[in-house]
Amino acid sequence: MNGKKLLAGAAVLAVAGVSVSSAVRDDTLAPPPIVDYGPVRLVAFDSCDNALTELRRAMSPYVSAYGLGGRPQIFTMGDAATNSAGSAEKAMPATPPAQQQEHSTTNVHEQGVDEPDIVKTDGKRVVSIADGKVRVIDVATKAVTGVVDLGDRYANQLLVQGDRALVVANSPMLLEKRVVPQDMPPFAPESGTELILVDLKALKEISSLKTDGLYLDARQIGGTARVVVRSQPRLPWVYPNESTNEAGSLRRNREILQNEPIGSWLPRYELNENGAKSSGTLVDCANVSRPTAPSATSMLTVLTFDLSGKLGTGQPVSIVADGDTVYGTDRSLYVADDHRLLPELPTRPPVQRPITTAIHQFDISQAGPPKHVASGDVNGTLLNQYSLSEHDGVLRVATTTGTEVRCCWRMPTDQGNIQPAPSESFVTTLRRDGNQLTKVGEVGGLGKGERIYSVRFIGEMGYVVTFRQTDPLYTLDLSDPKKPRVTGELKITGFSAYLHPAGDGRLIGVGQEANEQGRTLGTQVSLFDVRDPGSPRRLAQYHLPDSNSEAQFDPHAFLFWPQDGTLVIPVTAYRTYQEMSSLVLRVDGDQLRDDGKIVEPQTGTNYGGGQRRTIVIGDKLWSVSASGVQVNARSGLAQQAWLPFTR
Repeated sequence: MNGKKLLAGAAVLAVAGVSVSSAVRDDTLAPPPIVDYGPVRLVAFDSCDNALTELRRAMSPYVSAYGLGGRPQIFTMGDAATNSAGSAEKAMPATPPAQQQEHSTTNVHEQGVDEPDIVKTDGKRVVSIADGKVRVIDVATKAVTGVVDLGDRYANQLLVQGDRALVVANSPMLLEKRVVPQDMPPFAPESGTELILVDLKALKEISSLKTDGLYLDARQIGGTARVVVRSQPRLPWVYPNESTNEAGSLRRNREILQNEPIGSWLPRYELNENGAKSSGTLVDCANVSRPTAPSATSMLTVLTFDLSGKLGTGQPVSIVADGDTVYGTDRSLYVADDHRLLPELPTRPPVQRPITTAIHQFDISQAGPPKHVASGDVNGTLLNQYSLSEHDGVLRVATTTGTEVRCCWRMPTDQGNIQPAPSESFVTTLRRDGNQLTKVGEVGGLGKGERIYSVRFIGEMGYVVTFRQTDPLYTLDLSDPKKPRVTGELKITGFSAYLHPAGDGRLIGVGQEANEQGRTLGTQVSLFDVRDPGSPRRLAQYHLPDSNSEAQFDPHAFLFWPQDGTLVIPVTAYRTYQEMSSLVLRVDGDQLRDDGKIVEPQTGTNYGGGQRRTIVIGDKLWSVSASGVQVNARSGLAQQAWLPFTR
């Protein structure tokens, strides 16, 4: 998936419209009212009793004969993005002191705000996470100096500060299994998140914290990491079977809702700290905030960790809301929710419901847990975190609008009477006013009938790419937040899925070339000149037919080293066989120069592929895969070392 930033392979439960049998005529099946979401603002519960009453009331419209919303379906969401311009970790070496070399860092959205990834470096060592193992590689000796085996946990991201690494693992059923009736339809497993604190010097796991809920994303500033997870309530729903029809199942589920305690909504934890174990409810109900019109079908929790100290339970802050996109600056953390993961409300006849995105702002300028300071909403949906950007106290938001049809699943003929509204993209500016994120200005009309494929905000300018058959690159002047305006437009074939500033009024775009009918033709790297906002133009293009790149949907895979213009992305080419390599280009003035490719050596257990990240350390390129690390000269790409991961 693009920038909706959910972990690969994590299965979640999606619920469709309520199934209403034509044979059942019961007033208990009357459709509930449609929830009006705006304007969004958060208020705190004043007691646990009040919290329980409000949560039951808010969830009531979604309860059906099949639990929440209707017949369950299973789908799998992949990585995104989440879905990224660099910050350096000031780390202490775990190996003998060596001269620190100039080096690149994780490609992130905001300078100084680090993001989790599969590789980290401080110029003296490289730390990677792959196949459940944290590996420490000494740069000076080009050798793996230590391994921490995390077992069968699906660990695939990490943050590093000094000799500490915070590893994120995501796997189903981390906590106790819920009781599932035998006649229950096949559900996706309950998801859980585990955070593991690792000592890189002693090469051991220090502690771990398990929480129920799906990991969304994390941000790190200095030694403080903040992790966002989303959990769902745990209620023992019943389902129609041979002895109970839909009406009876619905009545029982409504009784269950009214009898469940507050703990069924609150996220849980299990903490293992140096062998001492504890568990319980992660957050107190009196410390939970809610929107004025919550659904009570999910809860967001922000955890805060000082990586130099104990892990603990993360000083949790929770809100009754859904979320899928996390964006952070050095002072604010934003969590956005476009409501698309809410259970369906049964409506007859079907209705068109405009999609809106709720945005919650947290103040992280002080030590300790964040404080919720404002909420608001905009029309449309986000692509990923790059759709959000804060500048001089103004939040700029790029969205694509349209209308989705909401209807019960057994009435497909009714849906044909409604035609969804055509898509259109907007950039909206918001400013905090008290506890509200209020609209300041807006510009629309971008890519009518298309959707956003990439966004980048740089200072007072914005750049938006939409696509259906051709690729309009729009330039926007955002210097006056009250009157944002489109200043220019460039139409070319294909699209850019990621935009990166290249200095001197230039942009790099990574995406796909396409023909006039919109059929994609392979990886495309473009160099744009945006010095004249009224007349953007493409200076150079590189096209690799029949290929794609991870950098299209995960900017962490993108490397640009402005000191000499080195540009590296992983590519997978589909010819007579599948070839995976790192494509090395160079931005040379107004040109894109092909410097060659880095191909991983083939061994008995490795077939020359899988390179996912490349970093610059001194005059060398370090390419990292799940199989090992390859070191090449930055000039000429001569191979200097191959370090296979044999343990």
